[in-house]
Amino acid sequence: MANSAGKPGELPTRGKRADAQRNQQTLLTAAAAVFVTSGVDAPIREIAARAGVGMGTIYRHFPTRADLVVAVYRHQVEACAEAGPTLLAGAGSPLAALRQWVDLFVDFLVTKHGLANAMQSDTSGFDALHAYFLDRLVPVCAQLLDAAADADEIRPGTQAYELMRGIGNLCIGHDSDPRYDPRRLVELLLQGLAARTPGPSTDAAETG
Repeated sequence: MANSAGKPGELPTRGKRADAQRNQQTLLTAAAAVFVTSGVDAPIREIAARAGVGMGTIYRHFPTRADLVVAVYRHQVEACAEAGPTLLAGAGSPLAALRQWVDLFVDFLVTKHGLANAMQSDTSGFDALHAYFLDRLVPVCAQLLDAAADADEIRPGTQAYELMRGIGNLCIGHDSDPRYDPRRLVELLLQGLAARTPGPSTDAAETG
């Protein structure tokens, strides 16, 4: 029977792959956090400091900034996709889950808007990533909207793509205008979705 552990003192190949994957996930999580606060043009040394590694480690995994931005983009898409069902199961209500998910989505849009600049010479690659983004996130957003509508917390009929597109449009320009906080307008948008409890009619008020 072959020895899968290899030479004495050497970790199994599977263990090495798992360690490398964990290290890469740590880098991507750190980069995503830095991108949210400082934009996709943030210094690599800031990302390295947050991840607790040297700059050489980042360049070894991601030779160019575009490589890093694309990897963070995919990482955040998956994080948003996985967060939807988790939030729906653990939040106090479907609407609360939707609000928390939208917060994650707004953070992600910082990277998405920077991706276009990072991939200026790769239009087909950007289009493929955008299609991947829609395939993964539109169904998750739709699930959250349907659950909130079924609970009578929002008006029925809101389309996931339209909501995501609207939020995306509200987030444009945040990088170039520090006075603009898109989250305030996104919150107004979500308030507009909320179902209204009917108040007393005019006739009832007059006869009461």
